[in-house]
Formats: sequence, C-alpha cells, structure tokens
Amino acid sequence: MNAQHTGRHPYDPLTAAEITAAVAAVREQRPGLVEPRFPLVRTDLPAKEAVRGWDPSAAQAGRAAFLVVYDRAGSDTYEARVDLGTGQITDWSLIPGVQPAIMIEEIMELEEIVKKDPAAVEALARHGVHDLTLLQIDPWSTGTLPVDGVSPLRRIVRASAYVRDFPEDNGYAHPVGNLVFVIDCNEKVVAAIEDGEVIPIPAESGNYDVGSVGPLRTDLRPLEISQPEGPSFSVSGHVIEWQRWRLHAHIDAVEGLVISDVSYLDAGRRRSILHRAGISEMVVPYGDTSADFYFRNVFDAGEYNLGKTVGSLSLGCDCLGEIRYLDAVLADEAGTPQTISNAICMHEEDYGILWKHWNFRYADQADVRRSRRFVVSAIHTIGNYEYGFFWYFYLDGTIQFEAKLTGIVQTRAVAPGVTPEYGTLVAPQLDAPNHQHLFNMRLDLEIDGPDNTVLEVDAVGLPMGPGNEHGNAIVARKTVVANEREARRACDARTARTWKVVNPNVTNRFGEPVGYKLVPFVGPTLLAAPESDLAKRAEFARHHLWVTRYDPKEMHAAGEYPNQHPGDGIGRWVARERDLVNTDVVLWHTFGTSHLPRPEDWPIMPCDYVGFSLKPAGFFDRNPSLDVPPPEGHGGGHCESGAGHGDH
Repeated sequence: MNAQHTGRHPYDPLTAAEITAAVAAVREQRPGLVEPRFPLVRTDLPAKEAVRGWDPSAAQAGRAAFLVVYDRAGSDTYEARVDLGTGQITDWSLIPGVQPAIMIEEIMELEEIVKKDPAAVEALARHGVHDLTLLQIDPWSTGTLPVDGVSPLRRIVRASAYVRDFPEDNGYAHPVGNLVFVIDCNEKVVAAIEDGEVIPIPAESGNYDVGSVGPLRTDLRPLEISQPEGPSFSVSGHVIEWQRWRLHAHIDAVEGLVISDVSYLDAGRRRSILHRAGISEMVVPYGDTSADFYFRNVFDAGEYNLGKTVGSLSLGCDCLGEIRYLDAVLADEAGTPQTISNAICMHEEDYGILWKHWNFRYADQADVRRSRRFVVSAIHTIGNYEYGFFWYFYLDGTIQFEAKLTGIVQTRAVAPGVTPEYGTLVAPQLDAPNHQHLFNMRLDLEIDGPDNTVLEVDAVGLPMGPGNEHGNAIVARKTVVANEREARRACDARTARTWKVVNPNVTNRFGEPVGYKLVPFVGPTLLAAPESDLAKRAEFARHHLWVTRYDPKEMHAAGEYPNQHPGDGIGRWVARERDLVNTDVVLWHTFGTSHLPRPEDWPIMPCDYVGFSLKPAGFFDRNPSLDVPPPEGHGGGHCESGAGHGDH
C-alpha cells in the first residue's frame, strides 16, 4: 500500500460544515432576500497553479464556496462566492435573464399542485384517471418552446402523467396520452393544460421485480472475487493511488463524478496527464412529434443538476470485490447538507490478458501477463433512466471512460392497432419513442504540463505512384488544430481518426513530442434539424469534438444556465478564434447513442455502453507494463517461458 496523504486537496468538495457556513453567510449578509433557495453550492474552483503545486504534506491554502442563489420573490438569480476562512461574501452578482436548474423540491411538489387544480383533476378524469392517490407526475424542462397564454418569463416546467395500479407499480407502463400540464414552479399552480384526444391507458403490467417475473434461474453458481491481502490501492480523503497512478475523485452537484489531478509516476518522476474531467453537459432529445412529446429534450446536467441524482451503492449489487467507498456531501435547495453514503465505488478488476507471446522456436511456454484495471464509478438516477459512470485506469497507461445506460425507457400511449412512426411497440398500446443520449465530456488534459497542442491523426492509404508502386503505403496524416476557427471536428471510422494531444516542449527518446491520444467511440451527433430550437440550445452535440483555449469561466458546453435559455456555451466561445498551439487547451468530446428501442428493452433496459479511451502515444519510451509480474498457473509456477529449448 502507498503512503497516505494528510493535506486536503484543492479540489476536495465542500464538507457539511463548509456548506452550512457558506449558506449562513449569504442569509446573514444579504438580509434583503425574501425567499432564497440554493440550487447550487460547490467548491469555488481554485487556480490551476494551486492544484499543480499541491503538496500533500502541507496545509491547504484558503478555500472558497461558489453558490447560485435564487430568490423566488423577485425571480432573481445571483452568484456568490464566500471565503470560508473569513466567512465573508467576496463576490455577489445578479445574473439577469436566466433560470437556475430545476430543483428537486420543485419536482417533488408537482403531484400535489396537479391534484389541487380542479381543471387538472377534470382533465385527468376525462382521460380515465380517477384515483389520484396513484397518480405519477414527471417533470420535463421546456426550453424556449412557447406555451400559449403563458409568459416565457415565468419559471415553468411541462409535466406528464402516469397512473399506477399500486404504489410500487411501474407507472411508465401506464402513461396518460395527449395530456400535458404546464406548471409555474414559483406560483405553484397549473398555468396551462395541453389536452388532446383521449387514448385508452395501456393496461399491461410493466413490473420487473422478483415477485413479478415468475420462476428465477437456478443454474447460476456463485462467482466470488477474493483479495486476501487486500486491494492494491490506497485512499486518503479523495486522493487515490494505484500502480503509479494518482488521482482525485469526487461528486460535483452539476457534473456528477469528476476525476482530476491525474498523474503517473514514471521512473521516479511524477508526470501530469489529465487535470480535470467531468460531464460538462448531456442532452436526451426525443424524436416523436406528438403533442405530448415534441418538447421532451432534457439537459440532465445543466437543467437538473446531474450530480444531485447520485445514489448510494451496495456491495455485491453495484460493486463486486474488495471495495472502498467515498461519500458525497451535497446541499439541498434549502442549503442544508445531505450525505449520500457510498456514492463512489473503487475496486480492482481482472481484465484478461495484458500482453502475451509464445516464441514457438524455442520456448516451452508463452510469456503472458494478466491485465487488471482500477475502477472508479458512480450511478445517477434521473427519472426513468440510470446512468452509470465508470473510469478505468490500466497497467499500460490507458485511461478509459464508460457510461452504462439502463433503467426504464420513456413511453407514450397509442390507440389500439396503431403502429408507431417514431418509436417501437414494447407492450400492447405502449410506444417507446426513438431518442438519443448525447454526453459531452470536458477533458482538460495536461500532458507533462499545461502547454499542449492538438493533432488530428488519420490513417490514410496513399495512391499508387512513385515510391508506392504496389499501392500498399499507409501513413499517419496529422493536422494541427491551430485555432478555434478549426475547433469543430468529426469522427471518421474510415481513417480510424484519433486526436493526439502533445507537449511540444517535452520529447521522448526519439525526439518526438510526448502525447496521449483520444480514441473515440464512433457514434452519432445530434439528429435534430440545424434550425430547430434544440439544435441552437444543444450546439455542442452537433460535433464530436471541440477544442478551446482554457478559460476558468467555461465549464459547461451548453452554458451555465440552459434552463429556459435560447442557447449559449461552446459555439459562442469558439467565435473568439483563440490560437490553440502550445498553450493550455481543453477538449470537449461528444459521444453517445441513438436509441431505437427494442421490445427487449422493456420493462427494464439491459445496459448499453458508450465511452472513449485516452491512450499514451509516445508518452512512454516503450511498453510501461513490462515490469508487471507474471501470474501463477494452476501448478503454482509462473506462466512464463521455460529456461531451455524444447522439441517442437
């Protein structure tokens, strides 16, 4: 086990005491606030120099909290910074024309608001819903799509209805079709009702619990993972060390699982690789044009505070093996700290063969090494879907991110005999509409330091001609992404396109700049029409990669306040046309899936997987995993070549 660190890391999240102190400072020093709510309370990001120069044995420099404060009385949004050493507000700014993220407390109030509205109750009855004790109301951010008779300046959400047969029933099996409530979250009233033709509520059960599915399999034998000497990693606070890797992990209220300050100990020298990585934004646009679906395009990070949806993980269910956990402490909208126990899971996994070769000319056995990876994971539940975020660190210097998508597909009711045009029948009269899940990962790489350059690398076959008479030549064609004018890039499976981040100031033994390459998951970009409201708001999702020069104010690809906003963020940033060569750059990688649901996705969806890898490309002088010890075979000996020649 590695040595433990004693000093707090600059990226450590706020403690419960720090959250309480920051919120108290706002309440005491801004007494004019009538009804303050706190959609966001997080660590104010320190200067990057403080992170680069972090000394684990030294006391940490001063810390600050960043808060978004919403005053319902005036519908005003403020940003505040509080010095946690002095307890004083050091910055207080009114942010005009924005709405902060939809709050969990607002979501939890929706059912009662609908139940208390006579017109809403009458509309539900017309659609066959009479027992309101089993009503389920789901929120949907409305973007800038207008609602007849409702001012866009109001704080509104659209809401859809489902009914349950009993409290624990899967309500998504019984959607109420063609009925949408528009709710003012400040006034706590139904501002409008969008009511259409009555469609019978689908009746078939969609439950998937043990008691609902019938006899279970009896031929799965126990699979146990044992590390009798304990795990090979150490944890001190939020800093983790494993096999020459060192990193920081925590839950951010907006981004969810964040990995930062990633470095590798190479021949006694600690080398920086990744300064900070987190989901800057994600959008789930639905492709159904019906009146109760056309507006369903959710920005789960910026509109719903993705990190606040993190859940507690349990041994043997979510994580398997010799596990260590980290808790998350997050503020609710009243500013009260809430602890989510076991929010981050850490463990090691066997991952098959790391490398192998059998020199058949003389060896009795092959040289082989087993791969293992270190896993840092968290799972977020947002309404009907679960998103598992998994960071993997490998013995050969590779970093991988994987999102696991599971949960319940969104549904709508269709009339008997109707075949959906924009979705798939998953049960009688139950349509699962086509949609996309598009993530944008903000990758602030620092390859041996902050001054880097991005190269787009394509594997290209050259035409026949002088020097390539047989037409077999393959070259790596490198294009420098030199300016933000060229910052919008696309995947190309034909050329195995990657993006290599190099440090021109540090070379390997071959005289080439050291680097890491982003190996993308070749997936879709946004399918919505370019002139649509959604495409303007989710501009980040129209390209697989963006590159910007580092700016501490640019953290979220769709802007800081996408809720009810016409569009902001990365498209505006690159219009500054900043130079990108040999400077501090940030990569914004869009990846995901276009989900055309299958009957097999119902009533609960098996995991789908998307992600990307960061692989060393000239960062090391040769295979950094040569010193991994050989595994033991069944006879107790090492699985490696024999000492002498054999007859073959």
